[in-house]
Amino acid sequence: MIEVVCGVIIDGEGRVLACRRGLCRHLGGLWEFPGGKVDTGETHEDALKRELSEELGIVVSVGGKICAAVEWTDGDVSIRLTAFHCGIIEGQAEAMEHEEIRWCALVELEGLDWAEADVPIVEELIALSGSRLF
Repeated sequence: MIEVVCGVIIDGEGRVLACRRGLCRHLGGLWEFPGGKVDTGETHEDALKRELSEELGIVVSVGGKICAAVEWTDGDVSIRLTAFHCGIIEGQAEAMEHEEIRWCALVELEGLDWAEADVPIVEELIALSGSRLF
């Protein structure tokens, strides 16, 4: 099981950053929350900071978990995905490794074609829409 982290980045207007995977990558064209694999000896938080810097060119603070870890497999790849609330400290998100990035209102999230592992996170965000995160 590969440990993977993702960041749910919410801007001052309550919009969430969604990223579309490159078309030539595994699950290409599907939407996801940005992040990646946790390297050996790395904390989830440190991995997320590194991945968001590499993928989007931003420095973030990592907050609490959004929901319980999601376990997913397609038969070839098995991951445990943990999502964290993140805030941008420095920089402006750029699509350095993704086909496209988009700031979305909560109502727009359901209209995107999400990678299956990210769907429970989307559902949790919509359920939390009245909480302090938004």
